[in-house]
Amino acid sequence: MTEVPPILLSAIICERVIFDKLSGMPSIINIIQNVNAPKYPVRYPSLVFFCELTNGHGKTKTRIRLVDDEEDDKVLFEQEGTVDFKDVRQVLSLALNLQGIGLPHPGEYRFQLFTEEHLLGERRIQCNKVTMPRREGGASGSTDGMGG
Repeated sequence: MTEVPPILLSAIICERVIFDKLSGMPSIINIIQNVNAPKYPVRYPSLVFFCELTNGHGKTKTRIRLVDDEEDDKVLFEQEGTVDFKDVRQVLSLALNLQGIGLPHPGEYRFQLFTEEHLLGERRIQCNKVTMPRREGGASGSTDGMGG
C-alpha cells in the first residue's frame, strides 16, 4: 500500500446486507444504532459492519475492531482482511458478518475501521438496559430483548 490511505465514505451497522446478483448493488436491512436488552452481558447473534471505501491504491490490509468506550477503548473484537483496489476512483463495498458479538454492559461501543495503522473512521452503537413490560392476562409473545 502507498502512504495515502483510502477514504471511508460510509460505515453502518445492520442486521443484513443483500447484494443484487446482477448489479452488485447492496441493500442494507435493519440499521442498528441502539441495542436494548433487559440484562447484561448480552450476545448479539448477528451483526454486519457495512462500509464503502474509495481512493484506494492496490492491495490494502484492513482491520475492523469493536472497542468499549467506557473501558478505555478495550478491544472486544478484531478481524483483519485485505481488499484490492483496481482504480483509485473505485467505490468498494464491504460487508463483514460478525457472529455472536458480546456486549458486557450498557454504554457506548465503537466499531472502528483501519487500513494499516490509519483509523479511517468509526461507527458508534449505544447499549441500553431496558425494563420489559409485564405481560398481562396470559398474553403470549416472544421478546428477545434486542432492538435496533
